[in-house]
Amino acid sequence: MPAVSAPDRARARLRRLLPTPPPWVAMYHSIADAPDDPYRVTVSPVRFARQLHWLADRGLRGVSVRELLAATAAGRARGLVGLTFDDGYADFLDSALPLLRRHGFTATVFVLAGRLGGENAWDAEGPRKRLLDEEQIARIAAAGMEIGSHGLLHSSLLTVDDDALAEDTRRSREILTALTGTPTDGYCYPYGHVDARAVRAVRAAGYRYGCGIDPGGLTSRYALPRVHIGEQDTSWRLAAKRAVHLLRRRPPAESAEPFRPAAGAALS
Repeated sequence: MPAVSAPDRARARLRRLLPTPPPWVAMYHSIADAPDDPYRVTVSPVRFARQLHWLADRGLRGVSVRELLAATAAGRARGLVGLTFDDGYADFLDSALPLLRRHGFTATVFVLAGRLGGENAWDAEGPRKRLLDEEQIARIAAAGMEIGSHGLLHSSLLTVDDDALAEDTRRSREILTALTGTPTDGYCYPYGHVDARAVRAVRAAGYRYGCGIDPGGLTSRYALPRVHIGEQDTSWRLAAKRAVHLLRRRPPAESAEPFRPAAGAALS
């Protein structure tokens, strides 16, 4: 058996001491051609296609968060990247879904249960965008995509009282579970706003995980960090974002449920 060098032993000790990073999850919103995009939530279909090719060319496969967490728990997460789409824009059906299916990828679409078939009224500026309706959501679920909740109306959970918080998390889950015929496992915090009270509400409502953006010390299965992917993310920017994933994530707070994959799980 070859001898293990001192630097290799030091790196192995460091890896054992560092907190296990959560899996890499990409955050998208709308896939469309949109010259007017003040909130930078839109990626053109051409750019999106190139980003999916970038993943596939590196042996990576995009999957729903539900699938990613199940694979992580089983130690099979190497090469998997979570793909999420916030707000439930109607363009997902015609612009994103065909490209995902071409690569054999899946994704999680977080929809607003109180605005089905409506529009992005919470955005003060920018163009109005149509949201998925009940029939479109059913078609997406039938195509193998995961449907998650983004709440009822896109309200920050940090600004509502306890009753409204419970209504947002529980009622949105009930609506979507009835619509898809399967339990709604995931909740996505509007605006990425999350605190300990919001995490408790999401757990109490029966969700199995929650997605934020950069939840810091709350990082856990109920406050997963994600990286924003936009129109400007060419191949080198994607590589950089993937490389810094480990470095920019903080260890979970003692009060939160830490992200602990199964023994031997390998994360990319």
